[in-house]
Amino acid sequence: MHDAGVAGALRGLSAFRQEFYRCLTGRADALFELTDAVLCADGPVHSLVELSLVGEHRRGHGSLYAALARGEVDIARLGGALAAVALPRAADGRLVLAVDITCWLRPEAHTSPERILCHTYGRGKDQHLMIPGWPYSVICALEAGRTSWTAPLDARRLTPGEDAATATAAQLRQTITRLIAAGQWHPGDPDIWVVADAGYDGPRLAYLLADLPVQVLARMRSDRVLRRAAPSWVPGTLGRPPRHGGEFVFGDTTTWGTPDVTTTSDTRLYGKATVRSWDRLHPRLTHRSAWVAQAGTLPVIDGPVIRLDITRLPSGAIPKPVWLWWSGTDATPAEVDHLWQAFLRRFDIEHTFRLLKQTLGWICPKIRTPQAADRWTWIMLAAYTQLRLARPLAADPRRPWEQPAPQDRLTPARVRRGFRHLRPQLPCPASAPKPSRPGPGRPAGRPNIHPTPRHDVHIIAKTDTRQRRTRKSTTPRPRRTG
Repeated sequence: MHDAGVAGALRGLSAFRQEFYRCLTGRADALFELTDAVLCADGPVHSLVELSLVGEHRRGHGSLYAALARGEVDIARLGGALAAVALPRAADGRLVLAVDITCWLRPEAHTSPERILCHTYGRGKDQHLMIPGWPYSVICALEAGRTSWTAPLDARRLTPGEDAATATAAQLRQTITRLIAAGQWHPGDPDIWVVADAGYDGPRLAYLLADLPVQVLARMRSDRVLRRAAPSWVPGTLGRPPRHGGEFVFGDTTTWGTPDVTTTSDTRLYGKATVRSWDRLHPRLTHRSAWVAQAGTLPVIDGPVIRLDITRLPSGAIPKPVWLWWSGTDATPAEVDHLWQAFLRRFDIEHTFRLLKQTLGWICPKIRTPQAADRWTWIMLAAYTQLRLARPLAADPRRPWEQPAPQDRLTPARVRRGFRHLRPQLPCPASAPKPSRPGPGRPAGRPNIHPTPRHDVHIIAKTDTRQRRTRKSTTPRPRRTG
């Protein structure tokens, strides 16, 4: 049985490598060997030129840069290949997708177009920096249990002036359509959960994806104000019937009332977890921000609000309550427990970002054009997928100071260490390089008369023209009712 599982995993990985090569429609051999060099390099990737010295990369460094600059990747077909492989699922068999934005910072790349000011955290408390870069929205399928593995399915670069909620909804729609076409979801299966952090507008995502088998779970800020369902209209009452009920203020316990669901459980990392849920709450929408173009009466998007309280954090910091909003209705105690546990699994996507950046070298190349950055990003997704498919096959070449780990507990970095020994068993459709000689280049003494154009960083326009305050305001922060 074990040998049959290993043989099946080997066939699955081999089939994905063949399909990945077919997705490379321009300079396919150089791009494929570049991906193998990323997987087989010793240690973290620090620069592209170092990958040309890896034995699996049989070409020169010139072809490596030319492949990224002028190669072609069929992103639609590669996205379908990522959706067709075996994906992790929750305990009840449903797919759980996490969406988040990570930034490829390029502060000194003045000749790179379409850079946007990206929000980054500073070293001090409450210090935030805005650094130019390329923000990418990434969708991953989450895995149940104690693991740092995810299954990346899609990556999209946000362009200047693009609404993040609308772009994310379009990206989710495209990804879910691929999953349904690949047979990952069938009618009658549980709805797919989409887990997002507080930076996303959960009710708007639920509204834009209402025609798909999707339920949105999003964290909300602790200063939000939601509304209850409107009271029944009494015959004979003058005036228009109300559309909203009483307020539910996150920061005011007197407005909460009795929760509809209350559960308590003991966790290994967070101690005692107390969860309370209130059904049928919705934001009071207005014709502004993302809803400014909405015609007619704005919708009422109901859903339960979940508050999670824990007793401790692994870092020793003081825990804060977590507020969640779900697009479903009438959550049961079992569903409430699954929801907050699914949200905690969302942080696994941060481990994926760290591996892509620090180990596989996603943000190391100094790429000029955003189109080349998109090609390199999809190569990273294909490389990570090969590592995930190689989990049952890779040995554990652990360091002398590391503890042994079972096969199902290997981290992505450990699987990558053994990928070089696994590669001879896998097909390599890339053909051998042909001998060539470098071009003449620019003649000596002739200056460059066509300098590369420089591009400005796109900044979000501010409607408030008042001077920035030099001292912190003592005025209470206005309530977020929308």
